[in-house]
Amino acid sequence: MTDATLTIRFFARLREELDTESLQLPATPEQTVADLLSELAARGDRWAQLQGDQPVMVAVNQAMAKPSTPVNAGDEVAFFPPVTGG
Repeated sequence: MTDATLTIRFFARLREELDTESLQLPATPEQTVADLLSELAARGDRWAQLQGDQPVMVAVNQAMAKPSTPVNAGDEVAFFPPVTGG
């Protein structure tokens, strides 16, 4: 039986600002990265930054993902800030 949840991980400043390293969320049919971002941002406060002016980068199962990328039960979805050079 497949695990019916998604593992969500946060890295770098997102982990600090959201005060969490990871969480488990139920997977829903035909869910995409964009759906997941909306669901998390709807929590308000500091979570809203996930859809704010500074876009976050997303990887699904360690592969870079787009908003239209599907997410399925058992997947690991990682959010991290864009890499900036100096």
